[in-house]
Amino acid sequence: MFSAPYDKPLPRQGDPRKFAQQGAQMSGYLPVEKLNRIRGLLREDQAQARVDLTFGISEEGKLVVEGQAEADLVFTCQRCLGPVTLPVEASIELAMVRSEEEGKRLPRTLDPWLLPDDGNTDLYRMVEEELLLSLPTVAYHEEACIDEQLLSSGDPVEPKPAENPFQVLKQLKGSPKK
Repeated sequence: MFSAPYDKPLPRQGDPRKFAQQGAQMSGYLPVEKLNRIRGLLREDQAQARVDLTFGISEEGKLVVEGQAEADLVFTCQRCLGPVTLPVEASIELAMVRSEEEGKRLPRTLDPWLLPDDGNTDLYRMVEEELLLSLPTVAYHEEACIDEQLLSSGDPVEPKPAENPFQVLKQLKGSPKK
């Protein structure tokens, strides 16, 4: 988990290439209400994502950013349709690239982060993409959140004895040919 204070917002815009060349480190928060793609999946969007980013140059000479983002997000439980708060954690390991071709040549341990030519980039968008990849497939309470009797549709139905599928063939075999 995080140990740094998150009393300041993460800057929204910046030049990650310059940050990497300077070996910059950033810690801060960003309001989930500013993350449009995630906000549409949530029941409530008043949470804050806590973010730690370290920019630098990898051993292969690639400009990289590594870090973590985490948030406690409120979804709609798919069992009871009530609110359920789930922790979402994203591990960030990206290499900055100028083209998709350059991204295809990266080591498997790094995902590409396609940057515009002018360098000025929306850091919130990058964090949002990493959080999106970490969202649960289905949101639900870990404990039983609905009465098990509500799952029943009434009296149990006794299964019929299985019919022999070859019974019809037996009848046809015994009938005379025309």
